[in-house]
Amino acid sequence: MDRPHLIAVLALDGVVAFDIGTPTQIFHSARDDRDRRLYQVRICTPGGAPVRSAAGFTVAADHGLELLSEADTVLVAGVQDQAQVLIDGTVDENVRNALHAAADRGARMMSTCTGAFVLAGAGLLDGRRATTHWAHADDFRHLFPRVDLDPDVLFVDDGGILTSAGVGAGIDLCLQVVRDDHGSEIANMAARRCVVPPWRPGGQSQYIVRPVPQVTDTSTAAARAWALEHLHEPLDLRVLAAHARMSVRTFTRRFREETGLSPGKWITQQRVERARHLLETTEMVIDQVARHSGFGTAAALRQQMSATVGVPPSAYRTTFRSADATRAHRVSALVR
Repeated sequence: MDRPHLIAVLALDGVVAFDIGTPTQIFHSARDDRDRRLYQVRICTPGGAPVRSAAGFTVAADHGLELLSEADTVLVAGVQDQAQVLIDGTVDENVRNALHAAADRGARMMSTCTGAFVLAGAGLLDGRRATTHWAHADDFRHLFPRVDLDPDVLFVDDGGILTSAGVGAGIDLCLQVVRDDHGSEIANMAARRCVVPPWRPGGQSQYIVRPVPQVTDTSTAAARAWALEHLHEPLDLRVLAAHARMSVRTFTRRFREETGLSPGKWITQQRVERARHLLETTEMVIDQVARHSGFGTAAALRQQMSATVGVPPSAYRTTFRSADATRAHRVSALVR
């Protein structure tokens, strides 16, 4: 095996502590079939100097910006509100030059959370699609109008430059990078080692803080609970609205306020999750999984899973069974 893929995590003053730990944990958990690490993660700061984290402790890095000149991937960690780049969009000249040099030589560029402000401030996101923490979306658009910001998704891959949404979405982005580099089996095993889902449906819109609805409105929770028990049946919008004792129009509006999704998209997500659970835990044939999850036909299930998970149901089942078999083999080896 060649040397592990080198990932340089750039930490600036006000760095979000979680954004330092996430890539280290996820990428170090990615190993080949001989249990060798596939990635090497190193932390760097401007001049190799200590930086203050948003959590109140000091980060003492072992490397300066020169690490960016040799890294295969450069990941900019998020920064907190007091950071200059969040205030006026400016980035230190040395940082900007180092990021540009890394991008120009073909390094994969990434950011987690508000790290997208740094990439944008360096001019690397102009004309590209990107995302960042939903709470900073308006400020981002104001500072960087030439960036095509999508604040609803968990992460964006725009041809060699990848950005993720708020904090925890960095996990989703790092797992996706492992999946792209080495396949689903290794990514799934890395997720299991970290005890996190290998894939999360939906986007960060479901977490956005919204005004509390008027007291006269009622919740759609009862309708959602009923829908989860009847995913295998046709679910009509009028029936769901009736369970919430609302008109269809009011129900649709309130549903989106509470979940960040339309009823149709939410139901599709839940059905995909049901199908994934059945594929992982039962011996049902694909036609049966399709019926029990509410897709009706194997063709419809294949279309939805390919669109949302990235693989058809048969490949998904094979991947998870392979991962389980690998894990069982390693556990048995440990107890022998």
